[in-house]
Amino acid sequence: MPRFVRCGLIQMAAVGDPAGSVTRIVEENTRKSVGLVEEAASRGVQILCLQEVFNTPYFCAEQDARWYEAAEPVPHGPATRLMQDLARRHEMVIVLPLYEREQAGVLYNTAAVIDADGSYLGKYRKNHIPQLHPGFWEKFYFRPGNLGYPTFQTRYARIGVYICYDRHFPEGARALGLSGAEIVFNPSATVAGLSEYLWTLEQPAHAVANGYFIGAVNRVGVEAPWKIGEFYGQSYLCDPRGQMLTVGPRGADAVVVADLDLDQIDEVRATWQFFRDRRPETYAALVDP
Repeated sequence: MPRFVRCGLIQMAAVGDPAGSVTRIVEENTRKSVGLVEEAASRGVQILCLQEVFNTPYFCAEQDARWYEAAEPVPHGPATRLMQDLARRHEMVIVLPLYEREQAGVLYNTAAVIDADGSYLGKYRKNHIPQLHPGFWEKFYFRPGNLGYPTFQTRYARIGVYICYDRHFPEGARALGLSGAEIVFNPSATVAGLSEYLWTLEQPAHAVANGYFIGAVNRVGVEAPWKIGEFYGQSYLCDPRGQMLTVGPRGADAVVVADLDLDQIDEVRATWQFFRDRRPETYAALVDP
């Protein structure tokens, strides 16, 4: 029997006054995100991914410890519990990228994975943490991940998560494929001028090299007061041949939706035997100090 799954990606502009209360900012962006989750449900989405640090602006544009207030425990924080309720109600898998506080002073850029019955399946912590000038001060906020590259068997498909800057590193993308990922989601906050020329190159290449689907998410708009660049949207889903199935608008909120034919994974891998023909015994230099 054919295996089709309807996937959705949420891209949106942050709301609220970045100079105001962090608690209020989180509340406003959470409320807006919930509206888009409801829209996705009305369109029959079965697996949904939100954007990187979904309930705040991209605060890494500055170094200010007040943003630590936006972090919460995973899975016992309010955002995860809220999305568990929505997932259960709509029988929808939700990939929820948020700012995680493990304990005082131990913070991660994380994505929680929630199954269609509302159960918490686990989390991925962003492994590659950039420190790019100007405006990407992530080492001020996040520790590197320590959970490896897990995959999660959901009701509809086995999925993996790679967050933003991770996408520039093919090693983790391959690890997700070897662990059985059928769909890999990459929630991002990335701006024109820095990365746009790579946006439709790198991740379709990962899809081809590993024979899986990619869901790439980017936020939209220019965030005051930092104005580090335009978050250029254009979230997309692509297939294991690297072909775009759908692409979101550049400058508008959107729920980007496509139907994925998971049988295509076996068809592509039967043609391109990249996993069979690997030569791991020749790759030792990749992990030399």
